[in-house]
Amino acid sequence: MSSFIDFGIAQKQYNRMNRITQLFGTKYPIVQGGMIWHSGWRLASAVSNNGGLGLIGSASMYPDVLRENIRKCKEATDKPFGVNVALLYPNLEEIINIILEEGVKIVFTSAGNPKTYTENLKKEGIKVAHVVSSVKFAVKSQEAGVDAVVAEGFEAGGHNGRDETTTLCLIPNVRKHIDIPLIAAGGIGLGSQMRAAMTLGADGVQIGSRFAATIEASSHDNFKNKIIELKEGDTQLTLKELAPVRLVKNKFFHDLEGLYETGRNVEALKETLGRARAKRGMFEGDLVEGELEIGQVSALIDEILPVEKVFENLIKEFNEAKIDLSL
Repeated sequence: MSSFIDFGIAQKQYNRMNRITQLFGTKYPIVQGGMIWHSGWRLASAVSNNGGLGLIGSASMYPDVLRENIRKCKEATDKPFGVNVALLYPNLEEIINIILEEGVKIVFTSAGNPKTYTENLKKEGIKVAHVVSSVKFAVKSQEAGVDAVVAEGFEAGGHNGRDETTTLCLIPNVRKHIDIPLIAAGGIGLGSQMRAAMTLGADGVQIGSRFAATIEASSHDNFKNKIIELKEGDTQLTLKELAPVRLVKNKFFHDLEGLYETGRNVEALKETLGRARAKRGMFEGDLVEGELEIGQVSALIDEILPVEKVFENLIKEFNEAKIDLSL
């Protein structure tokens, strides 16, 4: 596979971009988002084997399942990979202990205070990145000692920021306020979008939705096929009263939205949400009553591809995205 032969950008940006590959020991500054019900060992190892950083999504795994995925990932790749830890989920202590016991060297944290585990993880020689949706929390993450920040615009699928700040606005603003490596996320699925994010000041990108629609993703084929059918406007951010999340507009989504017509009753939202809706939708394939989380970039995804082909496309598109901006 070819490398980034021609960045077509200033040497300063090339050096800044290399901060991600140097930090994580990868060939490319491409991180696969640790998405629940998608990011098992098959996806993570395939991404790592193709030069990116694969992440196992621990939030949809019981501790013993996480341990099994880490061990299988080690068997499937000799390249760096990591684990994404959502700090709002239970069993955190057990999950962290498994990560330490299994010798994982990279951890991405999200949905919580970066101070909670960063210091202890770094004492064990682990590289830590934290996902944020605002400048405020990017600064707090840097102060907490993380090695990198993932700044995610509200185009992203799944849980999201309440302020609805787009990637186009978020990345240059975060870049102004932090010095550590910056990874852009939210609405990135093409190589041209990757180049745009890096022009805005990112050192690399985190990609979720494009990797959700791959052969290696652990989600149900029903959902993968749904992703490639989605058009512009088929997803929407909702549930700000609980935890903002971008969902496909299926029956379950419209049931939630119907509750807003009678007032924003948090208890009614919780009752309708129930338990295991995300598993039901994305892992078990219930496209009607399940919770279907995916980003706006899904409107640009029209094929379920192997990870290797996704990388080939990203690199080709990145190098072809050369626009003469001379005025």
